[in-house]
Amino acid sequence: MAGTRLVSVIGTKNSGKTTLVVALASNFVRRGNVVSTIKHGSHPATLDVEGTDTWRHFNEANVHQTMIESPGQRTLFERVEEESDPVSLVKKYMSGADLVIVEGFKKYPIPKIEIVRKENGQQPIFGSEGTRPEDWIALVTDDLTIEAPIPVIRFDHTSWLMTLSRLAWDNALVIDS
Repeated sequence: MAGTRLVSVIGTKNSGKTTLVVALASNFVRRGNVVSTIKHGSHPATLDVEGTDTWRHFNEANVHQTMIESPGQRTLFERVEEESDPVSLVKKYMSGADLVIVEGFKKYPIPKIEIVRKENGQQPIFGSEGTRPEDWIALVTDDLTIEAPIPVIRFDHTSWLMTLSRLAWDNALVIDS
């Protein structure tokens, strides 16, 4: 295997990050790639319901890990002392993927696609203090006034998703298995 590619989709709240991740991931899956995703959360996610067997294993027994295996799906619940970085997560859990698309993790030095929506009235994170411009692959926006020294892809371009997919694939961080 040639390694797993890794890119991140970042942006401000309600900018359309999840929609963009889904569009990119679906496009790569349609082309026959094995795609995984990681969502960076700012608070613990509630994925189980109190009283279920897995909830009781994890919360009442206070085990380190519990997993539920069912037809066509597997879910792992795991306690962690601190957040992992996306590269470590890919190496531990997703090394069989051709591409991992991360939503968030904007502070980590991985290739980034930033989405900027005009209606949010926010300026791009790209170029702001403390950022590393070399980490950016592209800006995706509906704001015609945004210009940058990196590719700026507009939603009104007919082939914006194909162009962005090519840029993402070509500029992704390749993690050796």
